[in-house]
Amino acid sequence: MSRTLIELLHEGLPADAVLTDPDVTSAYSHDMASFCDAGVPAAVVLPRTVEQVQHVMRTATELRVPVVPQGARTGLSGAANASEGCVVLSLVKMDRILEISPVDRIAVVEPGVVNATLSRAVNEHGLYYPPDPSSWETCTIGGNIGTASGGLCCVKYGVTAEYVLGLDVVLADGRLMSTGRRTAKGVAGYDLTRLFVGSEGSLGIVVRAVLALKPKPPQQLVLAAEFSSSKAACDAVCKIMEGGHVPSLLELMDRTTVKAVNDLAHMGLPETTEALLLAAFDTSDPASDLAAVGALCEAAGATQVVPAEDAAESELLLQARRLSLTALEAVKGTTMIDDVCVPRTALADMLDGVERIGEKYGLTIGVCAHAGDGNTHPTVCFDAADPDEARRARESFDEIMALGLELGGTITGEHGVGVLKKEWLAREIGPVGVEMQQAVKAAFDPHSLLNPGKLF
Repeated sequence: MSRTLIELLHEGLPADAVLTDPDVTSAYSHDMASFCDAGVPAAVVLPRTVEQVQHVMRTATELRVPVVPQGARTGLSGAANASEGCVVLSLVKMDRILEISPVDRIAVVEPGVVNATLSRAVNEHGLYYPPDPSSWETCTIGGNIGTASGGLCCVKYGVTAEYVLGLDVVLADGRLMSTGRRTAKGVAGYDLTRLFVGSEGSLGIVVRAVLALKPKPPQQLVLAAEFSSSKAACDAVCKIMEGGHVPSLLELMDRTTVKAVNDLAHMGLPETTEALLLAAFDTSDPASDLAAVGALCEAAGATQVVPAEDAAESELLLQARRLSLTALEAVKGTTMIDDVCVPRTALADMLDGVERIGEKYGLTIGVCAHAGDGNTHPTVCFDAADPDEARRARESFDEIMALGLELGGTITGEHGVGVLKKEWLAREIGPVGVEMQQAVKAAFDPHSLLNPGKLF
């Protein structure tokens, strides 16, 4: 069957677009998530055109072979992990920016366009594409759409779903469907565009996206505030939001994360702090906004408030935040990165609970967070070669998700469900929710060929 599959794939694809060497295809078997099973693909295909993607899906449907779509494999939930004997459909070669329209404020792109590449291209037109996951230098727009990615600026600008206006999607049987619009308004029919965002490639293959853009904002300035407790830092977050301020980012790093960043990059961050809060504004008068927020931080108990004087100082502080996950991985060699989002009013309880869980399991758990959204990233550091420590890491990870649900939150704010959290998705949405979502899946993919084993 594998030979027939490969022969049929070659009929509609260039020879160099079909990879079968196990030493090569093994690199495409998984994303960056821990504790997620991955199978051995029968082939990896790298199409360059919509017609080639359609050929892959027609072949897969004819032979009933599962297909796993992939971008840059920077995901953290196992959503891009290969199924046994599947075709991995890597879309990284479909990397053209097809259009940038300053009048309509849209970009039309293929799925393999890297987030940072798009951001820089639209900046040249005085425009701005806000979603900026931490992996923005390598992650692709198709992957961002598949997992409904977020980033540092979501507190002001929102997540990927709010910027996807329309899609071209190849369905499981190879048909091409267009959804959405390129106009500023449009409410014709069901919102199928939004349905595909966050579907993790389980409903269809995105081959083109129409993305909304915003005018490029002024250069932002950043403020750093030190706190003697995480509760005080979270109180400051609540005061800032309650006060009607609209920061372009509002990020938190706990003492474990600050120390890890210092150990990795020697940045001189204050290790005496229990929590470091970063706030930024990209308004016409950011210094004034930072002063107002600085006063609120002091009222909440900040021990020191330091506003950046210029863009260079601001970027240095942001670089510390962007290094957080890399630095925590260096603590023990392996991490499990959670993605629990809670109401802002429950943020302090979430951080306190994570600290207790770390003590219970004898593990280092650092927390960095998009605090303005209540989106926390508790990161469990462990030695994967130690079976007992690995077991404790997984159990602590599950307790963190349970805590998030108890506090009225969700198991994932931006990383997706994939393999890692599918049991928890069922707990969050309940049996009726699962039944209805499976019905949607069956309508688009009746043979369950697209990314099987993910979400449910």
